[in-house]
Amino acid sequence: MEKIGVCVIGAGRAGMIHARNFARGVPNAKLVAVVDPYEEAAQKAVKELEIETYYLKYEDALQDKNVDAVVVVSPTVYHRDIVVAAAQAGKHILCEKPMAMTVEECDEMNKAVEENKVKLQIGFMRRFDKSFMYAKERIDAGDIGDVVLVKSLTHGPSIPQRWQYDIAKSNGPLAEVNSHDIDTVRWYTGSEFKEVYAIAGNYRCPEARAEFPDFYDNVAMVISFDNGMQGFIDGAVSVRYGYDSRVEIIGTKGVLFVGRLRENEVVVCSQDSGIVTPFMETWRTLFIDAYRKEDEEFIESIVEDKTPRVTGIDGKMAVKVVNAGNQSIREKRPVQL
Repeated sequence: MEKIGVCVIGAGRAGMIHARNFARGVPNAKLVAVVDPYEEAAQKAVKELEIETYYLKYEDALQDKNVDAVVVVSPTVYHRDIVVAAAQAGKHILCEKPMAMTVEECDEMNKAVEENKVKLQIGFMRRFDKSFMYAKERIDAGDIGDVVLVKSLTHGPSIPQRWQYDIAKSNGPLAEVNSHDIDTVRWYTGSEFKEVYAIAGNYRCPEARAEFPDFYDNVAMVISFDNGMQGFIDGAVSVRYGYDSRVEIIGTKGVLFVGRLRENEVVVCSQDSGIVTPFMETWRTLFIDAYRKEDEEFIESIVEDKTPRVTGIDGKMAVKVVNAGNQSIREKRPVQL
């Protein structure tokens, strides 16, 4: 069969992970183009990826007959427009998280996808990670009895980009960092969020305080679910010490721990430094295999005409929780969904 032509829209860190996967040989797919509004970034990308075609505007890429599918890795504020236009152009779509800024935008995206009969997969790559998948299998098998509480945390080491300081453009760390945690606890509980209460503050990013007083770099959210289960999400950016992604699932008969902080299992003992083990520096290392599996299954959903593992409904529900969490932070009260 003829390979699916893929265009990656956004040549930043996450975009290049997807682009490298498709350039290096995802079955039944080939990378045919990249899009980035900054020509220097676009030129650098095509040189590394050893392809010829780049565009500065996504609209031009959508007119390219060699493009059958797109991977959307732009800032969240542009997701709705790109996904709707891609669907109308008949292109299948893998959209990175967060899906959009509002539930209404998600509804527009899902409607466009349905009307134009194209696939839409949302980039919650933890659902494709072996450890996270195995934990879900053990939960469903009843290894820890009934789930009582799911606690999920993500701490990122890097300083946010300037646009991320503006909550109106990024929806804050709850969206940019904790969308994965929101999807994970929803996945592991098998239930929708009923009520959230979130508190937040800016402790590590003083450069943002004057111009962006609403920005927070640390957030804690307590959750109740429709099925009676409980949840807790802990999010932080600019922590410096490393990339930290872990989950604890407490049941009526036991507990499951998922994730790790160590880069590997090497432990160095010396008189000068004591006991030292390397920490995980970036999500790009921790989830590299999950990203590839995610890209492979996106193409499988097109070739085999099946529903993607992570759908626009999953993306919408995460956005709904992000908006409720930010409302809770602003109004200093619990918010029902």
